[in-house]
Amino acid sequence: MKILIHLLKPLSFLPAILMMCLIYYFSAQTGEVSGNLSYQVSYQIVETKNEVLGLGHSYEQLNAEAHSIEYYVRKAAHMTEYFLLAIAISFPLYVYKVRGIWLMLLAGIVCIGFAGLDEYHQSFVANRGPSTKDVGIDSIGAFVGILLVQAFCWSTLHSPEKKRKKK
Repeated sequence: MKILIHLLKPLSFLPAILMMCLIYYFSAQTGEVSGNLSYQVSYQIVETKNEVLGLGHSYEQLNAEAHSIEYYVRKAAHMTEYFLLAIAISFPLYVYKVRGIWLMLLAGIVCIGFAGLDEYHQSFVANRGPSTKDVGIDSIGAFVGILLVQAFCWSTLHSPEKKRKKK
């Protein structure tokens, strides 16, 4: 059983690799395709709000509101992608006994490094360009994800009930 666990341990990085592929896929979309996707998500949000609150806004009002939140939807998507990437990187590192500041540094370097490479990649995509602001936004999402993993792992491994059972 121990051999099987040892052999399967490297597969714990598979979600991180899949998340990196997903981020790369979204970055490879042209500016027009990416903008349309952001608009569709924004429109869906305002349309749902309109229905739930019974506001009765017209298509033109919904359209204007969707355009007004589109920027924030795009930036929230950036944060969310890197939040998930940080979680997908941090859990396997924790399994490999990387803890504390070293986990934060290693996972942070990987996430921020990938964010920088992703922005560089966007410089080759039609109607897209690199943005240091996006790397900063990505970093915030990654930092929150890393902190969440740290807190979750620490709280589950250091619970008082577990200590009582050992005594």
